[in-house]
Amino acid sequence: MKQVLNLSLLLIVGLVGSQLLPIFLPDFYYSIEWVVKILTMVCLSYIMIHVGFEFTIDKSRLGEYGWDYAVAMTAAAFPWIFCALYFVYVLGDSSNPELWREGLLASRFAAPTSAGVLFSMLVAAGLGASWLFKKARILAIFDDLDTILLMIPLKMAFIGFQWELIAILVTMLGLLWIAWKHMHEIKIPDSWPWVLLYSVLITAFSESYDEISYFFGADVPLHFEVLLPAFVLGCVMKHPKAHSHDSDEVALGLFSPVEKRVAHIISACFMVFVGLSLPPLFGSEVVTHEVSHSVGPVYTSDTEFVAIGGLDHQVIQGKLSSADDMPWNEIAWHVLIVTLLANLGKMFPAFCYRKVASFRERIALAIGMWPRGEVGAGIIVIAVSLGIEGPMIVVAVLSLTLNLLLTGVFIAGIKWLLPENYGV
Repeated sequence: MKQVLNLSLLLIVGLVGSQLLPIFLPDFYYSIEWVVKILTMVCLSYIMIHVGFEFTIDKSRLGEYGWDYAVAMTAAAFPWIFCALYFVYVLGDSSNPELWREGLLASRFAAPTSAGVLFSMLVAAGLGASWLFKKARILAIFDDLDTILLMIPLKMAFIGFQWELIAILVTMLGLLWIAWKHMHEIKIPDSWPWVLLYSVLITAFSESYDEISYFFGADVPLHFEVLLPAFVLGCVMKHPKAHSHDSDEVALGLFSPVEKRVAHIISACFMVFVGLSLPPLFGSEVVTHEVSHSVGPVYTSDTEFVAIGGLDHQVIQGKLSSADDMPWNEIAWHVLIVTLLANLGKMFPAFCYRKVASFRERIALAIGMWPRGEVGAGIIVIAVSLGIEGPMIVVAVLSLTLNLLLTGVFIAGIKWLLPENYGV
């Protein structure tokens, strides 16, 4: 658990930095904002490639994977629905049809489990070779995939039909077909320098999607997440030592002391960058920040945002914070309730897999789906860029932050539920 504690502390360091840097070092913060985003994506790609190393599909047991996807889909849908209902009926006016559309998009942040955070924490906790890790790996990837796919019709509800969204869908389906057709068949270099290079190239591929969408005049960010291409690359790579299960960390394709050391450094950096990626919520001084365009909102230190998209540099202004409209003690209460609802919705896996796992294992699996991170934050960025503002965005950001802060507590709870030598 020492590694879990270290990763949790690094996450907190990043979160604190995301709030203090815009106030005390605003010029520095906005100068590194884009760099932090890129490095976060590179680290996530690195982690997901290693996850793909050990991911296999037994094509004779497709029914089992279909059930896994159904479980993952409900684990993503229930938090989304619970939070959407709360946003509409408690924080807004349910008779306003526009609020329903905004609530459904803003609440989607609660759906995806953070695959990168979860995998790093479970391996650090010594659970990398366990049934729980293998099942959590499948469910987290499936529910992130479900979230990314559903974002396409949700975006269309705001901006109408755009061919760029269909292009993203076709690309995703093509990647899934490649993973299915060529599972662990392609022999390419797999040492850590090469994996790091692949991670950089995947990040460049993802960023290119943004630039191409702006070139063709897209009105909103059309971001292609690195999670899927990185995972697919790991799936198709023929790793000579994969599936040997000699050690705890074999579940992430880590077979040498050097690879393990590099993976620990990448995970540590990822935690800091995830924390730094959270938008600033406090401050009193306006900082102007000019950019040509951005994949998401540009935050100023008084919690105003300016989302700039398209070649015409269209500007959408609004408030991220509604502290003037709602007391902070009331916001804190809403954040607590939304966080509880989001995690309650993730408990469905506890009622599944009764033939293969004990009740405590299934509860631990459900809790393992609680961590949120990069994909949820990306959804909030998209929501803000589409002009959604007010209490629901504030509550969503703070709830995501609270979940990140509690990640170490979640992993400690999982360890408490499981036998002492579980997975060894």
